[in-house]
Amino acid sequence: MLEKISFSYKNRYLYALVLVAAGVWFGFFDQNNLIQQYRLTRQIKELEKEKDYYRQQIVSDSIHVEMLQNDPEELERYAREKYLMKKKDEDIFIVPED
Repeated sequence: MLEKISFSYKNRYLYALVLVAAGVWFGFFDQNNLIQQYRLTRQIKELEKEKDYYRQQIVSDSIHVEMLQNDPEELERYAREKYLMKKKDEDIFIVPED
């Protein structure tokens, strides 16, 4: 039993080498390496920002739809601006923006 213990102490450099090799393998060559984990984390952050943006847009659009459904003046204003609708006695002038 003592011979096995002293034998393992002699191979501590081999153990260290195996540990470093495993670290390099899992760090750079494995399917879930550090570079891939960094890319995925960055992609998750970008997608969370997009999710927040779209949630804000949904709230804003919901408020706008509510206003259009309940206020006839707002509906008329929106139709005039968006679809260039007009009354019979009106003329529309489109001014191009520079």
